[in-house]
Amino acid sequence: MKIETGYLYHIKDEFFDIVNDENLMTNHERGKKRPTYFTIKDKNILWFIPLSSKVDKYRNIVDKKVKKFGFCNTILIEKVFDSDAAILLQNAFPTLEKYIDHVHTIDGKPSRVPEKLEKIILENFNNLMKLKKRGINLFFTNIDKIKKQMLDELKLSK
Repeated sequence: MKIETGYLYHIKDEFFDIVNDENLMTNHERGKKRPTYFTIKDKNILWFIPLSSKVDKYRNIVDKKVKKFGFCNTILIEKVFDSDAAILLQNAFPTLEKYIDHVHTIDGKPSRVPEKLEKIILENFNNLMKLKKRGINLFFTNIDKIKKQMLDELKLSK
């Protein structure tokens, strides 16, 4: 399977069992491949950013952050295909291709977010990564630990 930035994928339950991070959003109802993840390909590591249909819940969080800080770059509420979705950058995590279950499809075709939205997501994700490098961590998961675990797996498989 060719993995590309901007497409939406589903992840295997096995990943959550192996990583065992209580801050990860897990697949709902084991075996029901949700949520859908926006994917960023970064060499051998993939970054997964969950999309949620619980827009009202996250819109309230965004509103509180905007009221407090003047902006919110950890959650985006955007139209994805025909409906609004919460793009949860704060819940991003690294993984490997072997943990992808399948590409998300609509009418049998792989789903890719529009280019304009992809740029917005990438810009916000890159800003969060820059903040993390400066010691301001806005990610819920321990992305450093998970990335090390994934890179160690890659080394072992070679």
